[in-house]
Amino acid sequence: MHSTQLKTKGSELNFDLSPEDINQTVDRLIAESTAICDQIASEPNPTFETVILPFETCNNRQATDYNMVTFLQDVSTEKDVRDASAAATEKLEAYEIERDSRKDLYAAVNAVYNNKSEMDKLGNEDRRLVEKLILDFKNAGVALSDSDREQLTTYKKRLSEIKIQFERNVSTQVGRVLFTREELIGLPVSFFEDRATETVDGVAKYIVTTKTPDYLPVIRYAAIENTRRRISLANSQRCPENIALLQETVELRLKVAQLLGYKSYAELELSTKMAKTPKTAVDFLNDLRTKLNVLGKLELEQIEELKRAEKAAAGETYTDLFRWDSSYYSNIIKQREHSIDMEEIKEYFSLEAVTRGILDIYQNMLGLHFAKVENPSVWHPDVVLYEVWEADKESFLGHLYLDLFPRENKFSHAAMSHIRTGHSNHDGSFEYPASVMLANFPKATSSTPALMQHSDVVTLMHELGHAFHRICSRTKWSRFHGTSVERDFVEAPSQMLENWAWEPSVLRRFAVHYKTGELIPEDLIKRLVASKNHNAGLGNLFQVAMALYDMKIHMIEDGTIDVKAVYNDIRDEVSHYKSGDEDSWTVATFAHLIGGYSAGYYGYLWSEVYSADMFETRFLKNGIDNPHTGMDYRREILFPGGSRDASVSLEKFLGRKPDSSAYMRSIGLASD
Repeated sequence: MHSTQLKTKGSELNFDLSPEDINQTVDRLIAESTAICDQIASEPNPTFETVILPFETCNNRQATDYNMVTFLQDVSTEKDVRDASAAATEKLEAYEIERDSRKDLYAAVNAVYNNKSEMDKLGNEDRRLVEKLILDFKNAGVALSDSDREQLTTYKKRLSEIKIQFERNVSTQVGRVLFTREELIGLPVSFFEDRATETVDGVAKYIVTTKTPDYLPVIRYAAIENTRRRISLANSQRCPENIALLQETVELRLKVAQLLGYKSYAELELSTKMAKTPKTAVDFLNDLRTKLNVLGKLELEQIEELKRAEKAAAGETYTDLFRWDSSYYSNIIKQREHSIDMEEIKEYFSLEAVTRGILDIYQNMLGLHFAKVENPSVWHPDVVLYEVWEADKESFLGHLYLDLFPRENKFSHAAMSHIRTGHSNHDGSFEYPASVMLANFPKATSSTPALMQHSDVVTLMHELGHAFHRICSRTKWSRFHGTSVERDFVEAPSQMLENWAWEPSVLRRFAVHYKTGELIPEDLIKRLVASKNHNAGLGNLFQVAMALYDMKIHMIEDGTIDVKAVYNDIRDEVSHYKSGDEDSWTVATFAHLIGGYSAGYYGYLWSEVYSADMFETRFLKNGIDNPHTGMDYRREILFPGGSRDASVSLEKFLGRKPDSSAYMRSIGLASD
């Protein structure tokens, strides 16, 4: 049964919405917000109570409905619901652009900001709220002339339209290649179990898609180079129309930035991040690149030697190392140096046991209790729901939804979506958060349960870290809740929790063989842990390449830049792998550039510095199970969310300013 009453408090959410429900909700949200804004703009005595409080209370109240109607485009099995959700996103974002450019609204907020006696009596979070609102309005162009502000609004609305279309293309366009059994030599037997085939000219061929559970095994295990090349091309030639969309995006972003008085879009974006300036971010990346090249060149020599020998043995000519060679040869070297067989390891990581084990770890470390909800109201039968409580089971904290398997038209990567954002209510109660983890792990087959690669275990720990940043946060205003921190810090708490996947004492808690129930052997744990920094040079150099590309296209100050050509050039140069002769455009699926990481992808590597420091300084030193450290982490990192600067939270948890020495040690490079 459909319902237009979306909001709940401390209870399950209703995801069973029709397109009509979504449309009605959007109209209601806009009408309510407009009425509040009109009231504020006409306020004769602007104070925090008469201006800021009603404005942000409205945002608090509407957050869940807003998140719900925009979330369904990523998960719904019904096309009309996905379409309505995408349209809702476009309509709401267009409304926000108009709202945030209102001079009368800005004047009311600015009157509060400029009233020293009013500001002095505010608490820290309220004062921070006013300051952030002023910055929002300025970046929305309220200080511009009417004609320039109208032009800015046009640019921003078009950028919103592009973002929705770009992301929709990435989610819905899946590459597909047919292979014979012989062309898939090297793939494990489990890969073929329950796999669909298609007959072509009397020959049965296996259907392989570019979805993660298909793509990764082929690119990692297929012994025939042309097989790897074909699946790589199928993936890198998806969404060709996104190139034009990205090109237009970069050009529009520059126009937006310069209308607002910035030299480049990167300068605009970094003005609110920890790095502060594009130069700081680029210097960080180039310094890291120089250090990583020491490792990367050694790794590259090994891989090149291996491929040369393999080609010579087959009577073929060696030409170069290509992007489809990276995972394949790296995996062979990993097996050779550490005796690591990823298929063997996978047998000890059933998704059910791993999930249960990881939640147990977080329970102990963070002082939590998880209760699985039977027959929950969800958007798909695969989805699992947990209630999260304090360890004493007296205080409810929030809901955690897990949607972990691939399906048609579902969001195609791993991510955390926050549906209900925590915040204080006017009556003194608290709106409890609800977070959704989306992933695309391999499903069970007719003979095996859902089994995970160790890299999947790391991903699960990472994304759950984002969920607990929300669930363990308590802020007055939803805009500061949980992960609403500086973009170049937001990954640090989740990256830190990845370390638990490499700790022997942790692995012993949930790594059991899916058939025998036997604990993972100690020797296998040692080999797995020893392989942690395998390919650390080349793997991190690829991330540096992506981040440098992101900065380059957003640091232009005039003219245009060829987004496709520059991407291929930087990736080939920095990652040391070639793209091949055939035209490709992997950047067309680099959704981070369109979403929240534009001129901010460096943040993944920037955050690694902080995550390594937190882990080594507090958890390794005091014990990864130390409940005192876990509660310190909750109190100083998770609890405040974005209600204070991330640098303050870091220093309070570390007891000093952070530095990069722990990060260098964590990837196998001695610190200075």
